[in-house]
Amino acid sequence: MFDKQKIEEIAKERQRWEKTTLPNWIKHCPERKKEFQNHSGMVIKGLYTPEDIKDMDYMRDLGFPGEYPFTRGLHATMYRGRLWTMRMFAGYGTAEDTNKRFKYLLSEGETGLSTAFDYPTIMGYDSDHPMARGEVGVCGVAISSLQDMEILFDSIPLDRVTTSMTINGPAPILLAMYVAVGDKQGVPREKLGGTTQNDNLKEFFAQKLCIFPPKPSLKLSVDVIEYCARYLPKWNPISISGYHIREAGATAVQELAFTIYDGIAYVEETLKRGLKVDDFAPRLSFFFASHNDFFEEIAKFRAARRLWARIMKERFHAKNPRSMWMRMHVQTSGCTLTAQQPLNNIVRTTIQALAAVLGGTQSLHTNSFDEALCLPTEESVRVALRTQQIIAYESGAANTVDPLAGSYYVEALTNEMEEKVMEYIQKIDDMGGVIPAIEKGFFQKEIAESAYRYQKEIEEKKRTLVGVNEYAIEGEKCPVKLLRVDPSVEKKQMERLQKLKRERDNRKVEEALEKLHYAAEKDENLMPIIIEAVKAYATLGEITEGLRKVYGEYKELIII
Repeated sequence: MFDKQKIEEIAKERQRWEKTTLPNWIKHCPERKKEFQNHSGMVIKGLYTPEDIKDMDYMRDLGFPGEYPFTRGLHATMYRGRLWTMRMFAGYGTAEDTNKRFKYLLSEGETGLSTAFDYPTIMGYDSDHPMARGEVGVCGVAISSLQDMEILFDSIPLDRVTTSMTINGPAPILLAMYVAVGDKQGVPREKLGGTTQNDNLKEFFAQKLCIFPPKPSLKLSVDVIEYCARYLPKWNPISISGYHIREAGATAVQELAFTIYDGIAYVEETLKRGLKVDDFAPRLSFFFASHNDFFEEIAKFRAARRLWARIMKERFHAKNPRSMWMRMHVQTSGCTLTAQQPLNNIVRTTIQALAAVLGGTQSLHTNSFDEALCLPTEESVRVALRTQQIIAYESGAANTVDPLAGSYYVEALTNEMEEKVMEYIQKIDDMGGVIPAIEKGFFQKEIAESAYRYQKEIEEKKRTLVGVNEYAIEGEKCPVKLLRVDPSVEKKQMERLQKLKRERDNRKVEEALEKLHYAAEKDENLMPIIIEAVKAYATLGEITEGLRKVYGEYKELIII
């Protein structure tokens, strides 16, 4: 970006500055003298100059927005042309409760839906299963059958709204239910738009909500990718998720490296089905956290796009530029929210959301300030949505594309992030890929060590957490009203499910489940058969149990 002579002149001037101007200021603030390492292990300097990006080539490393390598954004006009999707994660209680929350958010200006499911649904259990007791509708909406899904999207036209579903093990089943609702509404399948998370690999070392062992779990994820490539052209079949990796305690570098490698694994496995990379890669999507280190997060998002573009072009020989796009949804960091002084979380969320916007996200969820205490109330979720709207319409952040490009600090961080991620990718390659790395406990150990180090820094006050280890309030009382799920939700949900099981055509259900069992044993793509089963009102639990009989159940590895 600068010629060699100019860089040498700046280097000499920097040496002069460090000997003359800087020492006079250091004596007033000696604690700021030294360079320090951030949590990802990157050395942060007190000052950045053109020296720090002397090897950068503008066209090779940055280019223009909407062009390879997409460092500066996927679209030529970015938010000047269209704002990011404001997609608030929502779900609790019964399908009726969440349907009401969806409509409330849409009326307040949300532009896309995002569904949170309860733990029984996530683990493939019906609401009347003994394992579901006490958890029905508690941390997400309870969905056991197509009937529940029909209620969830009652009066919500699926051809005019996109829906994200945060579901992994049972992703084929929930997508099948959504397709069936679309069919009932008369929406052509080619017009259904949205996303299934469907990222089973990260479950084994991050969120840990696993149902089946790694190989069949990967197979089911690819079933969805293949089916969508053929029949649901507007659907994102997978949201390759760094968010849960980061929430488990990973650094920004680990979050990006492990997520990208999961993406590599899904591409490799889908190619084995006989599809060409450009047949399915344009619909792959990603999901990241936005944490507290403002500039590191911005650099992470920019490096992510460049890395993925290069991997898709050089490793998988993609030809279509859209196959090289890393389209991303970002959620502000839940693990950074504090139960102490919860109103401080509004500020944390704002900073994290702004980092996501300056980093070029396509879609954004902002956490509510009360989430360390309870499910979000209507008031708190409205404040979270307003946070995005204020950034969009009042801050000026959307007025120009990639406004921090060319910052010596941001570009140096982006470059270093990419280098450190590539080191991890090489390590995982050397191990033989994702599944061998999971079986060796590599990811689990890396994340555990990072999480321990971060917590220790807080406890030793090497890292300040405002309102927790500094500026705490003695005897503080909770200043916010908490949302609690009514205990009657479980009873109501169980009664509806049991009534459905009595009144449906149970012979038709048995036939559908037998067909599914046979297809699973034959290693066929299960999506068409699961759609047929849910339309017969086979339940989530019945379908999952049928697959457990074929694939077995995952047992957590003991990592030493």
